[in-house]
Amino acid sequence: MDTLRENQTPLAGCMSRLGTETAFEVLARAKAMQAAGKDIINLGIGAPDFQTPENIVEAGIKALRDGYHFYTPAKGLPDLRDAVRDDIKKYRGVDVNPDNVLIVPGGKPTMFYAMLMFGEPGVEIMYPNPGFPIYESMINFTGAKAVPIELTEDTGFSFDPDKVLASITPATRLMIVNTPANPTGGVIAKEALDRLVKGLEDHPHVTILSDEIYSRMTYDGLKHESLLQYESIRDRLIVLDGWSKTYSMTGWRLGWGLWPDNLVRDAERMQINSASCASAPVQVAAIEALRGPQDAVDVMLKAFDERRHIITEELNSVPGFSCILPKGAFYAFPNIKATGLGSKQLEEKLLHEAGVAVLAGNSFGHLGEGYLRFSYASSVDEIRSAVGRVRDLMSKS
Repeated sequence: MDTLRENQTPLAGCMSRLGTETAFEVLARAKAMQAAGKDIINLGIGAPDFQTPENIVEAGIKALRDGYHFYTPAKGLPDLRDAVRDDIKKYRGVDVNPDNVLIVPGGKPTMFYAMLMFGEPGVEIMYPNPGFPIYESMINFTGAKAVPIELTEDTGFSFDPDKVLASITPATRLMIVNTPANPTGGVIAKEALDRLVKGLEDHPHVTILSDEIYSRMTYDGLKHESLLQYESIRDRLIVLDGWSKTYSMTGWRLGWGLWPDNLVRDAERMQINSASCASAPVQVAAIEALRGPQDAVDVMLKAFDERRHIITEELNSVPGFSCILPKGAFYAFPNIKATGLGSKQLEEKLLHEAGVAVLAGNSFGHLGEGYLRFSYASSVDEIRSAVGRVRDLMSKS
């Protein structure tokens, strides 16, 4: 049945199942309040506060001046796909074929293409909950059944591999794994991944999408454990990564997907039918990002490491809040159940009464109820000031 808007314009029924990413809604509201003269500190958006490193910017400018104004191959510039292959070898220790790399305009297209390929009524797609909201939104859009993989605070927001494997049915077609994770900052331990992959060997009908967009953002000496390391599932594994987080290139809109042999042509067709290709000069800049000096990345990660300790300490001083130390990404996910307020209710209260923009935990799935997401991709001063406002407000409640 068509979905009707207020003006009675008919839309396909699937549009009623399409969700959104609340971070952008809260960002827009915060910006509107700032424009109206209100003092707002935004810890809601998941974007590094650093400028893109200068060598990358200069490479993009030079590409424009050198005439990179046209379409590229749908898969991306061959030199960039080679650079991604080299980067995978360097940081994940795995040799891959650059022909299996698809350069896309941002991180989302890889998950978008995967869920459109596999999702339809009658099938199931498993996804992390709480997790990146577009997972559930896109699963619902396709008509597939969204089956949550429960991430729990007592495991550091990891999962129980046995419970995950027990949820697989003959209808399961795709499983999404995200580590390091948004919104929790959780990192899945190698032992858990070992057990998961071992069990998946008994379910060859399940394809895996591994969202590794925060792969460079782990702390305390933790090594990122990529599912690419497991040869037994490599022929049905899709890996998602990109430049937005690691190189502070969110506005450049560039990502990559690594697809198995039997899916890469389908992914390329999806790209041709949707975006054609990614921006040519941005792809040239991305080559410099991967092959150029990594000093700026190291500086950024050191700053995030400092900030995660500060925000965790500050949040634990807020009445009714408790927060475990995140192990990856740049998010803290405090438990706010002791406040007696719901996540959405507290999100609204903090925005309007404290001037602090954060995200309700249930914006990331129903299992996020009782939590808030704070991004610490902001300065130490902003973090201390924002949480100070929250503490002052909650002390009066």
